[in-house]
Amino acid sequence: MKNYLLRHLQVFFYTLGQLARTPFSSFMTMAVIGITLALPAGLYVLIDNIQTASVGWDGKAQISVFLKPGTTQQQARALETKIRHLRPVESVQYISPEAAMEEFKRLSGFGGALDALEHNPLPAVLVIRPGDGHSDPESLQGLVASLRGFGDADLVQLDLEWVKRLHLLLRLAERGVWLLAVLLGLAVLLTIGNTIRLAILNRRDEIEIIKLIGGTNAFIRRPFLYSGLLQGLFGAGIAWVLVQTGLLLLTGPVRELATLYASPFGVQGLDTPTSLALLASGALLGWLGSRLAVGRHLREIEPS
Repeated sequence: MKNYLLRHLQVFFYTLGQLARTPFSSFMTMAVIGITLALPAGLYVLIDNIQTASVGWDGKAQISVFLKPGTTQQQARALETKIRHLRPVESVQYISPEAAMEEFKRLSGFGGALDALEHNPLPAVLVIRPGDGHSDPESLQGLVASLRGFGDADLVQLDLEWVKRLHLLLRLAERGVWLLAVLLGLAVLLTIGNTIRLAILNRRDEIEIIKLIGGTNAFIRRPFLYSGLLQGLFGAGIAWVLVQTGLLLLTGPVRELATLYASPFGVQGLDTPTSLALLASGALLGWLGSRLAVGRHLREIEPS
């Protein structure tokens, strides 16, 4: 077992040396892999940041509960207390008919005309903000159904269309990213496969000699597999650098935009699990592309 591990370690450092002896061509291959992997990784981080930002938007879904005419302030406050104890509710704001009229006067510009009214026609309103974890359409619809069960509630209004559109767009974007990741993963396989194919052709005479003296296919295949794995791993590292650099360039403008909306939102980069998944994906694609190429072309080389 010890000798087996030592041989693998020897081949690993030998492969590193081979890549170092051709730095330009090796870097070009890794850069192509890095750019290819950076695109789906960057889109994934972008969607993740949009989802994080949408949770903290000040304009997130609000539910307005219009109370029945004649509801006293004491009854409205009692209903406010009941609603506040519902699990999906984050906050409840009571707006009296007088406060609603004052706001309507200020926003409508018809203050003088409204003063001519004999009585205030506006009802009291409870404005409800759901919690951050309950902004999806299903949770909001369940909350609306619960609010309609209260006797003092005359009308429960929720503008759900934009919430549905946002979730559908994010879901569509996620599927698009996965589809793009699969296609670009195939591109990485082809890139690695073509690189390994050229390496095999360049070492054809050496492979024939190794086979003549009894070298097995596993022995010949090993350095090519390490080469593909390392190129995929380093390519994924380049992708990580590209994504993090792009996010770093966006940090300042995004922070300024968030400040204008009084939001604490900041750009989030690749976390540790996602970074490890990116590196592992690059290494796996490199190994798989190399394995497919070696398995195909090695069978075609036989000593004459």
